[in-house]
Amino acid sequence: MPNQKSGLGKGLNALLPDAAAESGSNAEINELPLNLISPNPNQPRTNFDDSGIAELGESIKKEGLLQPIVVRPDGKKYQIIAGERRWQACKNIGMETVPVKIMQVDEVKTLELALIENLQRTNLNPMEEARGYKPLIEATGMTQEQLADTVCKSRVAITNAIRLLDLPDEVQEMIYEHKISSGHARAILAVPDEEKRIKLAQKIIDEKLSVRDAENLARLFSVDQGERKSRIPSPRTFKVVARKLRQELGTTVQVKNSRGKNRIEIGFQDEDDLVRIFNIISGKTAE
Repeated sequence: MPNQKSGLGKGLNALLPDAAAESGSNAEINELPLNLISPNPNQPRTNFDDSGIAELGESIKKEGLLQPIVVRPDGKKYQIIAGERRWQACKNIGMETVPVKIMQVDEVKTLELALIENLQRTNLNPMEEARGYKPLIEATGMTQEQLADTVCKSRVAITNAIRLLDLPDEVQEMIYEHKISSGHARAILAVPDEEKRIKLAQKIIDEKLSVRDAENLARLFSVDQGERKSRIPSPRTFKVVARKLRQELGTTVQVKNSRGKNRIEIGFQDEDDLVRIFNIISGKTAE
């Protein structure tokens, strides 16, 4: 079996001892009053399932808290590094104290461990994942490739996740609320215009479009915008001349600019009609 990458591949239990070694702490298990513990404000997960936490609380009632909450000192209190769901469940069932591991780690390491724990235990919402990666990159200065190695994901997966942050806030909220998928979001990103991104996202929801349908529609949206950007309004003279030529020649006439070149296009039905038009233009009879 090939060696696994560091980070998520090593497992959270392996990372925590590493963090303890860095801080010079053995991270012994202690009991702390629940009211001295607060959640990490930079916790990647922002949407916790109430029913899941209630079930966890019932399990803790029966079996006890089998895995301690990992915290770090924060002034006179403690901030959660890993285990916010367990902390919430303990609060819900009225526990006064909980077993904890106290670790001396900085804010960057806390953010890294919190992100890895959430990725490892339950799939994060795509927007939660993207919003978790961004501050970690900003805080550490690591490249997307280094981050990919840390959380044991491909660089492409990291890039695709972070690109979601380029979407309008309205579309990000749709992803967060599971109204559209990451696949839909990638299709929307192919549309350059922000207003059209919002319009496409809403159309995906209203018409329950598949990812393939969204991709096809995104191409139409993009082509339409590209044409509008490159199209220069025709001078009024073009329209006047085209109208007069249509009257004179008795056929369809277009005067336009195509790819930087001005053109006159004259339609004809058949060979006889072509000869007729030639005679009018030249004032001669075609041989």
